[in-house]
Amino acid sequence: MKNKLLAQCFMIPTLMLVTFIAAAQTRILKGKVVDETQSPLTGATIKVKGTNTATTTDPEGSFLLNISNDAKFLEVSYIGYALKEVPIAGNDMTIALEPSTDQGLEEVVVIGYGTARKKDLTGSMVTIGAKNFNKGIMTSPDQLIQGKTPGVMVINNTGQPGGSTTVRIRGNSSIRASNNPLFVLDGVPMSGNSPLPEGRGGFSSDRGNPLTYLNPGDIASMDILKDASATAIYGSRGANGVVIITTKKGKVGSPEVSVGASGGVSSMREYPDVLNAARFREALKYYTPSDATNADFGGNEDAFKAITQKAITQNYYADVAGGTEHGKYRLSGGYLNQNGIIRGSQLKKYTANFTGNFRFLENKRLGLDFAVFLTQMDNKYAPINAMVGSEGNVISQALQWNPTRPLRDEQGNLTFVSTTTRNPLTSIEAFKDIATTNTMVVNLAPYYKITDDLEYRFIYSAMRQTGNRQGMYRAGLIDPSTNKDEQAFISNNGETNLQMTHMLSYNKQINEDWSVNAVAGYEYLDYKFNNNIMFGRGFSYMGLDYFDYMQYSTAALREVASYRSPTNQLQSLFLRGGFNYLNRYLLTATVRRDGSTKFGSNNKYAVFPSLAVAWNVAEEQFLKSSGIFDQLKVRLGWGKTGNQEFPSGASQDRLVFGNQSISQANYGNPDLKWETSTTINAGIDFGILGNRLYGSIDYFNKKTTDALFEQTLAQPAPAGRIWVNLGGEIVNKGVEVALTGTIVKNDNWNWDLTGNATFLKNSVSGLIGYYQTGALRGQGFSGVLGQRMVNDQPLNVWYLADYQGIDPQTGMSMYRGLDGSISSKNDPAMNKFYMNSPNPTTLLGISTNISYKQFSLAANMNGAFGHYLFNNTAATTLGLSNLSSRNIGSAFFDTSVQESTSNSASASTRYLEKGDYLKMANLTLSYKVGNVGKTLKDLSVSLTGQNLFIITKYTGFDPEVNTDGATNGIPSLGIEYLPYPPARNILLGVNFSL
Repeated sequence: MKNKLLAQCFMIPTLMLVTFIAAAQTRILKGKVVDETQSPLTGATIKVKGTNTATTTDPEGSFLLNISNDAKFLEVSYIGYALKEVPIAGNDMTIALEPSTDQGLEEVVVIGYGTARKKDLTGSMVTIGAKNFNKGIMTSPDQLIQGKTPGVMVINNTGQPGGSTTVRIRGNSSIRASNNPLFVLDGVPMSGNSPLPEGRGGFSSDRGNPLTYLNPGDIASMDILKDASATAIYGSRGANGVVIITTKKGKVGSPEVSVGASGGVSSMREYPDVLNAARFREALKYYTPSDATNADFGGNEDAFKAITQKAITQNYYADVAGGTEHGKYRLSGGYLNQNGIIRGSQLKKYTANFTGNFRFLENKRLGLDFAVFLTQMDNKYAPINAMVGSEGNVISQALQWNPTRPLRDEQGNLTFVSTTTRNPLTSIEAFKDIATTNTMVVNLAPYYKITDDLEYRFIYSAMRQTGNRQGMYRAGLIDPSTNKDEQAFISNNGETNLQMTHMLSYNKQINEDWSVNAVAGYEYLDYKFNNNIMFGRGFSYMGLDYFDYMQYSTAALREVASYRSPTNQLQSLFLRGGFNYLNRYLLTATVRRDGSTKFGSNNKYAVFPSLAVAWNVAEEQFLKSSGIFDQLKVRLGWGKTGNQEFPSGASQDRLVFGNQSISQANYGNPDLKWETSTTINAGIDFGILGNRLYGSIDYFNKKTTDALFEQTLAQPAPAGRIWVNLGGEIVNKGVEVALTGTIVKNDNWNWDLTGNATFLKNSVSGLIGYYQTGALRGQGFSGVLGQRMVNDQPLNVWYLADYQGIDPQTGMSMYRGLDGSISSKNDPAMNKFYMNSPNPTTLLGISTNISYKQFSLAANMNGAFGHYLFNNTAATTLGLSNLSSRNIGSAFFDTSVQESTSNSASASTRYLEKGDYLKMANLTLSYKVGNVGKTLKDLSVSLTGQNLFIITKYTGFDPEVNTDGATNGIPSLGIEYLPYPPARNILLGVNFSL
């Protein structure tokens, strides 16, 4: 895009505004803010009503504020206390606040390109503060909010330290484009890309979590925007919801140091149920008596325990913050060393964050906010790859290991069986897979208050991520005959993202009845990505890491590849206006116009509007006099948002360079346009019994049209692929309920309980034909797909053979035929049916906090119901056909059905299991010691258990799993295949300040 000139044109008036200094008649007001016991409140906010002139109190509760001579009233607020409006009298004031009963309705929350009071919100959004975050080993922000709010599903795809997650807000709504929400860090939208390069061959296939670079200790709150009214301000990137991450900032007062440290141990929560040596011998005698002697090696080995370990985790964190009303600062640092429960896996993370908020000039109208985030992560990976062939990965190798065969011989050497029946300990030694990723984010935001009501702000942000991954494979350890054909690779990723935003904000209390807030802006984003990889084979082991001398590989077997993404730029104009009449009638209107280089020349721009209204019924006199409701608000919103999360250059002709060759991989489409979601949301917020019981209910209906999709050109057209917009629509609709109650509250005891539930339903209609995905893997499953996108079914519906038990005559599996017959002669590949959905129909979250004096107990549970998972691990790794050389799952040793060992597995409902679960995600017992002497302040100790237990009938490792089975870019859901297992963690922590 040639719009940098436009951006520069915006900067010219910016400089003029910054240099313009308005003369004003002002005076200094000082005072103190105290609580109901006359104790000082640190960090209370004092604001001149109807203006943006504000400050906060120091550790003694004192403040100084430069106010105009015509200022009439102050608004004083503090979290947990009621907003107080007081007339300005004299030059020295003492203001006492009372505990709040409105559950923070006056609290200011982040809404995207601005802030608003909770009571003024018209859209569906939830704010989660740091005190309510999940506890334990948290490597990324999305794990902090798992189970905390309705409509949000967070799945830990793997137990690998720093591993990937799946995040969905109000379900899946796209067939081919990304379904991930947009994450925004302090006003800066993240690209969502992981800097970790891909591996090569049997190396770990998990790409990691793109948010792992953030330290959860730096996060103050997370705001989840769910409906179009809340997300339309983000236009083309808001279709899947928005999560706004707000980091901690400095505060007025003397420098204060906060320190946190924790250490703990991780272990397997539950080992897989395979036969032990004694049961294996019984199975041999029953199923393969002729091999009972030859297959029994006399040992008693638990291979899965051999590849796992008690893993130690250390986590240290410290920050220092302070400042004056002229300038506040905060500097933090963190170190995490998490060893994985699979031997050879580890995450080390080093983080630093520096933020500042400064105000200049006598009238303090000129300001500067800035933040710098620096992170380095060093990873070691175990060889757990979901795309392996018959040789499996270290998980399947351990599951299938003959428990009577020792893993080491009498001399301590690792046992060699064959190239396909591998010793899992040998695989751990044969693969070396290490990576270093670095992330730097710099945000600069100068601003100038043109008047008390009008502010101009310029945001400039730069994000740079690099990833270096090195791997080597000791093929000779696996197969001694290949000891001179060993392999190595080096892979590098680089990403640079730039943002420039010009923004005017207007916030005015026009009179006692009317108030208005508005924001208008222009934004320019530029994303660049590149990678390269070098692969070589033919090494001979000389005691060195092969990736340190790649030139020693055989030249004819050496490969080099590199890639740079096509231009990916976005420019936008946005406008939002909010109106409040009598604190009862609220209106919010938003419009954003986005232009993207990703789309065809005929559809580069699109407009995304939204409109929402709300009625604070509790402010009506007829309801106030009833004394029933402390809060009651009715909300209704409509809006359109877009999705452009697909490859850049997709609308253009694209050529691919091969080895001295060029071929066309993509054909351009000048009419390619935005995938659009239209959402209607209706909600009620309520509170009764002095807000001892409060909550919300939301109904939403979201329709997605013009779905982006990459399809193969139909013959007789040239071979290749083209991106198109599909006809039809994807519908997600549901109900969200959140309820919080204070059960006990007195001088010593406090007990509150929070529950949230989401009821979801999605379906597809209007498609021409169907689209397949859901790659199922393992021996006999080559090329098998288990899911479809098809009309009148939910997304990713299972398409499988209908298993009907074991034929007692033949010992073979029986399947239902298309004609209704049940027989072992029905071919499962030719007789398939639509069978259930991997999409949960119900999400559940439960949290409770109990405190007695200085003791407190916090528990958080989450669950999902109504969905089905395909246990691909059981299907192709644990079946009877393993006998007699390999182990089997205990469930398959069933003498009552007399199954034949020649009965091969198929993609059928035999391995389709209910995924319902309720998990004790974390449980924390803490004790507030308080101040110790004159040095340590607010000392507290805590004991946290994470992933303690799970209630489920699913027989795999964990129902919270999502192994990647994407096909042709179409995502899958609900497959478990040889995953890195989840860990149970026990942590002891201590926190204090100086």
